[in-house]
Amino acid sequence: MIMRRDINRYGFSTRAIHAGEEPSYDENASGDVITPIHLTTTYAWRNPSNRVSEYDYVRSSNPTRKAYETKLAAIEYVKHGLAFASGMAAENAVLQALTSSGDHIIGFDDLYGGTRRLFDKVYTNLPVSYIDLNDFALFEATVRPETKIVWIESPTNPLMKICDIAAVAEIAHKHGIIVVVDNTFLSPYFMKPAALGADVIVHSTTKYIGGHSDVLGGAVLTSDEGIFEKLKAIQNNCGAVLSPFDSYLNMRGIKTLSVRMEQHQRNAFAIARFLESHPRVKRVLYPGLESHPRHELVKRQASGFGGMLSFELEGRLKDAENVMEKLVLFVTAESLGGVESLIELPAKMTHVHVDKQTLEAIGISDTLMRVSAGIEDAKDLIADLEQALAINN
Repeated sequence: MIMRRDINRYGFSTRAIHAGEEPSYDENASGDVITPIHLTTTYAWRNPSNRVSEYDYVRSSNPTRKAYETKLAAIEYVKHGLAFASGMAAENAVLQALTSSGDHIIGFDDLYGGTRRLFDKVYTNLPVSYIDLNDFALFEATVRPETKIVWIESPTNPLMKICDIAAVAEIAHKHGIIVVVDNTFLSPYFMKPAALGADVIVHSTTKYIGGHSDVLGGAVLTSDEGIFEKLKAIQNNCGAVLSPFDSYLNMRGIKTLSVRMEQHQRNAFAIARFLESHPRVKRVLYPGLESHPRHELVKRQASGFGGMLSFELEGRLKDAENVMEKLVLFVTAESLGGVESLIELPAKMTHVHVDKQTLEAIGISDTLMRVSAGIEDAKDLIADLEQALAINN
């Protein structure tokens, strides 16, 4: 007799490898250990009243995508996962499914530029209040009768702000507000937002989930049945679904997520400590440093600090650009979470669509640089930074 796996018994790495990929031992099955890529777009029916399987059309569901969505839910410790064609498609689905015209959103003041663009340029019928979610009195005062969602990043992008998700969720739920947490930066390996009170979790799976800078995707996760049904309807009806091939690539990425995140974090620590001691660096923003104002909080609500950090250079925009141009191993590029180390200038790249006054108000200067620490040898990365920061180079 073949014993089926109860995935809920197991730890993170075991879930990451086995969830959604139970081999079939049926007589006519092939016994695939790895879920194959099902490329068909449609599925046979025995007759108009009797489908051969649960599947009918690839937009509605697909065996490869279903396996991937099951794996996503397992590593976030929730019931349901939904895969989308991009992180922005995932965020768009949340807004389509859970809001109506005139609803109000409260967002952390330092949200990813693409999220702010979606709120401010596309969903202009949804007023948004951007506030510091560490100020609970301000949060309470900002709540309106029509407030529907509080949108959290922790850490935020790119200032690495941390908020107490459990405390924000408690206040939000008192007012009937849905808590959405973007867990892209820390990944499910280091933080489980559902355990802190999040109703909905979003990811750009392009980042750490895929992990190799070669696949675009997004995800929405929840344990709330009502929310899931609404999101599933949007996924099916609007059709911004992840392809079977990309689902396969993301499943493969998840299997090494735990070991990659540990190395990303080790390198981020090494880089942050080096930069913190450098005379040309004004400040370093990394939750793992004791100098971070929310260091103790992130230790309580997460099991690690991740591979993302930002630092501000003394000087002007041209000084930051000169440093970036001298880098050899670090690639100047947007995105994050791949095995290679990336660096970018938010004011000119990821947040270029945010007006200058807003950037200054939240603390994003012309010399603030965001680093995605890859998994190379830390000594090589530090040597690269050292030569680029050398004034006479």
